[in-house]
Amino acid sequence: MSALLGCIADDFTGGTDLAGMLVKAGMRTVQMIGIPQGPIPDDVDAVVIALKSRTSPVTEAIEESLAALRWLQATGCRQFYFKYCSTFDSTPQGNIGPVAEALMDALGTDFTIACPAFPANGRSVYQGYLFVGDTLLSESGMRNHPLTPMTDPSLVRVLQQQVQRGVGLVAESAVMQGEQAIARRFAELRKNGKGFAIVDAISDDDLMAIGAACADLPLVTGGSGIALGLPQNFRRQGLLGDDAQARSAASLPPTGGLRAVVSGSCSIATQAQVEAMRARHPAFNVDPLRLAEGDDVVAAALDWAKSRVTQEPVLIYATAAPELVREIQARIGVERAGSLVEEALASIALGLVELGVGQLIVAGGETSGAVVKALGIDGLRIGPEIDPGVPWTAAIQNDPAARTLALALKSGNFGSEDFFLKAWDHLA
Repeated sequence: MSALLGCIADDFTGGTDLAGMLVKAGMRTVQMIGIPQGPIPDDVDAVVIALKSRTSPVTEAIEESLAALRWLQATGCRQFYFKYCSTFDSTPQGNIGPVAEALMDALGTDFTIACPAFPANGRSVYQGYLFVGDTLLSESGMRNHPLTPMTDPSLVRVLQQQVQRGVGLVAESAVMQGEQAIARRFAELRKNGKGFAIVDAISDDDLMAIGAACADLPLVTGGSGIALGLPQNFRRQGLLGDDAQARSAASLPPTGGLRAVVSGSCSIATQAQVEAMRARHPAFNVDPLRLAEGDDVVAAALDWAKSRVTQEPVLIYATAAPELVREIQARIGVERAGSLVEEALASIALGLVELGVGQLIVAGGETSGAVVKALGIDGLRIGPEIDPGVPWTAAIQNDPAARTLALALKSGNFGSEDFFLKAWDHLA
């Protein structure tokens, strides 16, 4: 049986975030790291292809996304989803708009939605403006993001700068009336020559109604929240399993081994999570300046962890406040600072697994991508949710005798303050 929903995510934690929402809604889901080289498991309803295209050059992001689309089309997927961050972290040049428009062209469709709302994580869209909690995006911590600073909360305005097609709005006044009202507004926008609709959403009920209204759209774009409302469409068509299958969608094989956290994100949420972990467990700081000076920080971190990780979970982190990040970037360069940290944390993660870590939490999209690559993981089976948008996963491995490796790939902005402390309780 072929998968029903084919998804393209622009980073690794975003892919996991989306996959977790689909599992929560009853779809058996796997996440593939990059474009798959072989077949997917038979018992799968949705496939998420995670790319590393969020901050890559626009042309490269488009090429990778189109290649992923072609693979998903070849597997027989009936609908397609382009997933990006719930804080819409895109510059005036892209990459969200150009990638979405290229996917529309490839699918031969003239209309889609853009809805990064994820109310459970405090991301809502109202009158086309994106809020983080009760704060406009441009007044939140995202305004200081080192790679994609967000200074304009108007999604209509931001997206219109990136695309050729017109951008309209489906306001909350229509959304709250339900599926049919939303569909009527879609029709109005199409009639008026709009190719994109920013859709308001302030609750999960909104997401469910929007999802229902998107049943006939070849392409849906958004954060992971909107995915909550898509599985119901396949269920109505008799294409998705019953309630028993839905309940088993999040099951993972038993896992064991030692426990560790590797954190590279510098988001406000992750900063708080690091501090909470440091107060309870041993922690090692990865200093980018020491890396730049040629110190073998990787060896030092693993030597430090060797005796401690057998006793309790350990934290190895490069997480820092924005002002310190900017100071480091000014001294050694933005790109170099990022690549040094990513490479070091990925090598440390590999070393930790070799030391016997079988349950590993990774914080930060770029860090997660680097870690997954270092570990040589081709795919992930999605398991139980820890916090909204962050599930445990199990690495898909070719060797049936290999020990199961459990991974939680956390977007920097997601998770409660005690995330690192409580995550282990969600594994069997």
